[in-house]
Amino acid sequence: MKSKQGMDMLERVRAICAPLPEVEELIDGFGHNVMKVRGKTFVMMGENQGIPSLSFKSTKEEQFLLLQQGGYVKMPYIGNHGWVSVDKAATPDWGELSGLIKEAYLLAAPKKLAKQVLESERE
Repeated sequence: MKSKQGMDMLERVRAICAPLPEVEELIDGFGHNVMKVRGKTFVMMGENQGIPSLSFKSTKEEQFLLLQQGGYVKMPYIGNHGWVSVDKAATPDWGELSGLIKEAYLLAAPKKLAKQVLESERE
């Protein structure tokens, strides 16, 4: 992520992920910034010709609803596993994305960590 828009997106995602236990940020073999929990990716971000992209893990049901709603597209290659990307033509809704990124974390996290997050939200 090199553009201002890309760096802003990365900082927002970092802030969303910061309170989640055991999140690790890495650069994958394709140069994408990825957020992982115990080795499982739940967010991928990249930049192509200065245009940032944000993709996240979801259930197939959630994916269907997001595609119907608009503002999201099925991610190439791994979209058939529920992955969704923010439509590059849409303005990201960070309030909604915050919840979706947390849900992506819960899908990837081991049950013990997911339970810890859910219990802390109830307090």
